[in-house]
Amino acid sequence: MNKEDKIFVAGHRGLVGSAILKKLKEKGFSNFITKTHQELDLTNQQETAAFFAQEKPDYVFLAAAKVGGIVANNTFRADFIYHNLMIQNNVIHQSYVSGVKKLLFLGSTCIYPKNAAQPIKEEALLTNTLEYTNEPYAIAKIAGIKLCESYNFQYKTNYKCLMPTNTYGPEDNYDLNTSHFFPAIIKKIYLAQQNKQKFITLWGSGKAKRELIFVDDLAEAIVFFMNKKTKETLINVGSGVEKTIYEFTKFALKTLNVKLKIKFDKSKPDGTLRKKLDLSILKKYGWKSKISLKNGILTTYKNFILKKN
Repeated sequence: MNKEDKIFVAGHRGLVGSAILKKLKEKGFSNFITKTHQELDLTNQQETAAFFAQEKPDYVFLAAAKVGGIVANNTFRADFIYHNLMIQNNVIHQSYVSGVKKLLFLGSTCIYPKNAAQPIKEEALLTNTLEYTNEPYAIAKIAGIKLCESYNFQYKTNYKCLMPTNTYGPEDNYDLNTSHFFPAIIKKIYLAQQNKQKFITLWGSGKAKRELIFVDDLAEAIVFFMNKKTKETLINVGSGVEKTIYEFTKFALKTLNVKLKIKFDKSKPDGTLRKKLDLSILKKYGWKSKISLKNGILTTYKNFILKKN
């Protein structure tokens, strides 16, 4: 990418999209196209086609998506598969039609089979059944990957797919009914302090393992691979830091110097028990996570408090 290139960041107000925009600005880019959902409905084929025909971006970061935690995924199954399929189909196809130089599509570790061998390699995709609770979202994301692969094969486009592990940081969703596990932990710690409670309650057993990456780290990887020539279309992105949800909670409490007991609501599901990524391809190209879990938590909590006040 050159500094004068026109860049479309789809989903620029979300967790990942806002971090991509910030990272690009830090690196001296300034020719951006950003649209809110009210200004441009990416699920609408006609609107999206007209937008690309008029703006003709050089590069596209596809971070726009309907996302949520285990309950939201399982409750709004039709919404998750429909909205994500429509966004992806419209943006990827119109990128081809308008001659976009390169597109980078963001997926999720839920694309991989529920019982995939750990750590999960990219070739595990489509080798077994998915976790039921987020199956519609996962199928939509898999379709996006295959759409990019197919356009690369048939039309010789240059579309890349990065699969990040659980991402956290500023601009996250803290709604306890729809959020992912880590922002839920952050909000529960805050509410317990505000209400002078002595404990917080985690969903499930707390034994499920997750890998976390701070969103600014992920944004660095995204910009890195947009500028990198790779033979692979699909690349995992993670930090290598894996803990159980219970251990992440204990670490967050210690980092924030908060003393609370931890209880469990075992009537709620655990989801996939482990989702550690194999980062061999990531490392082959010379990229690795730099932001520690401690610093990521402190930055996230500080931002959360500022937003509340």
